[in-house]
Amino acid sequence: MPLNPDAVGSKSEPVEVSWTSKDALLYAVGIGAGHDELAFTTENSNEIPQLVFPTFPVVVGWGRGSAMGSIGTFDPALLVHGQQSVTLHRPIPIAGTVTLTSEITGMYDKGKAAVVVSETKALMDGEPLYTNTGSSFMRGEGGWGGDRGPSGPKNVPPKRSADHEVTYVTDRDQAFVYRLSGDRNPLHTDPAFAAKGGFDTPILHGLCTYGFTGRALLHAICESDPANFHHIEGRFASPVVPGESLIIRTWSIGDDESVFTTSAASSADGEERIVIDQGLLRHA
Repeated sequence: MPLNPDAVGSKSEPVEVSWTSKDALLYAVGIGAGHDELAFTTENSNEIPQLVFPTFPVVVGWGRGSAMGSIGTFDPALLVHGQQSVTLHRPIPIAGTVTLTSEITGMYDKGKAAVVVSETKALMDGEPLYTNTGSSFMRGEGGWGGDRGPSGPKNVPPKRSADHEVTYVTDRDQAFVYRLSGDRNPLHTDPAFAAKGGFDTPILHGLCTYGFTGRALLHAICESDPANFHHIEGRFASPVVPGESLIIRTWSIGDDESVFTTSAASSADGEERIVIDQGLLRHA
């Protein structure tokens, strides 16, 4: 078993990363924003100051400062994103520099697979800006007899109609735009690599689907104001094929919390399947 369970607690060396206004604009179009969202997709529209989508931290310094190098070896073709959360301590500026520190906070044995959890903290001018927590599901890497980790229902929607429903259609070439924000994994563009991972066609980045979902939540619940968007979390339940529609449904469960799901549907049959579940948004 090439993974090293003793890597839990390993931390990366702090690394400084920067982004510009252009990076924020590129991320916005990578998650499908356009002419209806000029505050996020342009920097020079008349009397419209530029804003940054709250899920932008998932691409800041992509691949830099990660503690994943301490976990051992694995086949990247058999890795998929498991869960992701972003906690915002204040809105993300359109340009800036942060110091990132990453830590392996968990490694769980699922038998025929392993789950590795990492947390990345970002400081700007010495103060917290955001915290990212993500898990990677690695097929074929379990079996060392370790803790299986947490499981069971979480953030389950109420048994009633959703309070909000938003539908976006992803572009057939969506992954080619999104990858320019940092994640160049060929699983999302190369048919041969996707086939090695057991997929009939390249799949959309899970974090691209996550970004589409964050857009919907921002506009439907947070009045399109990133200052009202405090925390998002969710589990990737199924891959999305570029070109499919995404249906984001939300249910209020309190004054400052909503749960959500994201479903995908193809134009061929229109049949829906859940692609993000266990979703929670904390907001103003």
